[in-house]
Amino acid sequence: MKQKRVVVKIGSSSLTQADGTLSVGKLAAHSQAIAHLMDSGVEVILISSGAISAGFRDLGYSSRPVTVAGKQAAAAVGQGLLIEAYNHIFKQYGYVTAQLLLTRESFSHEMQFSNSYQTITELLKRRVLPIINENDSIAIDELTFGDNDMLSALVSGLVNADALIMLTDINGIYNKNPDLDHEATRYQLINYVSEQLIEQTSQDSSSKVGTGGMKSKLMAAKMATTLGVNCFIGKGEGKDNLIKILNGDGDGTYIGDKQRPHVRKHKQWIAFHSEISGKILIDDGAKDALLSEGKSLLAAGILAVENYFVQNDVVEIYYNKQWIAKGQVNYSSKQINQIKGLSSKEAMSLTGCKKPEVIHRNNLILTLGG
Repeated sequence: MKQKRVVVKIGSSSLTQADGTLSVGKLAAHSQAIAHLMDSGVEVILISSGAISAGFRDLGYSSRPVTVAGKQAAAAVGQGLLIEAYNHIFKQYGYVTAQLLLTRESFSHEMQFSNSYQTITELLKRRVLPIINENDSIAIDELTFGDNDMLSALVSGLVNADALIMLTDINGIYNKNPDLDHEATRYQLINYVSEQLIEQTSQDSSSKVGTGGMKSKLMAAKMATTLGVNCFIGKGEGKDNLIKILNGDGDGTYIGDKQRPHVRKHKQWIAFHSEISGKILIDDGAKDALLSEGKSLLAAGILAVENYFVQNDVVEIYYNKQWIAKGQVNYSSKQINQIKGLSSKEAMSLTGCKKPEVIHRNNLILTLGG
């Protein structure tokens, strides 16, 4: 077992009873497996669902609420109860837990993105178990991850995890719905998650308490593997369950190419979380420099800019109306209009900027041909 840092995502279906309420027994069993993994020297980040299940009964609901207000109120009550349950159990194994509640804004703002990384890293250094959930009690549709599957994928990329383990109530990905077709066969290994595979996979969850079906898990796995993190989707029981999964003996489907490198944190933010402020249009030479030669974008190859943006904003780069890259600029749109077509030396002299590149290669993500 070579993995040193692992993200474990436990869905609601793996933490609840038949009536939708939180199962302390299931929570304790998963906690034991996590503690056993941590005892082996592996750093673990836990993405845990279950806040709504933990809180809805205390609000007087007879079953899991279906309205947004009801879910958010139940999450507000249940989040504290959920972390209290985890904290009580992990203290018995000698571990402290820490709660982090994230929203999409935590990723879209570069400073919050970096601070999230630093906080998680410091907790891991102190042998603390970070327990992360979406801040359901205040999140709005435009700022949600959709479900904890995607949150787990983004967190696994953020911390450069060696593996993402998504535990659910079905033992992996099947070519057909195993509940409806007895000839359905399970994928043991998927090297690459294609759009075709995602489209042919049902989003329906076999659980009434979860928000994400297998389609959402595949979409999360696609994101995680893009960021250089290998995944497992399946079931898990027993103290040694997580260690078995990391050793290749899990009851589920393994996803990813182990040779894919991790994507640097800053490039993750540019590629998947940053807001686009404008466009830069480039010529043939600049296009070849970016796509074929691995170089930075210089003023000499710029034809025009669109929209207003300032230094450190993220913009898209277009060649002949084709989007080929995005990156973080060292010059404002006003300055670029002054220096487009000029040499780097002339650009720095004219603007007083000390950086020769309009966008440095380290702050550039190719979307075509790279």
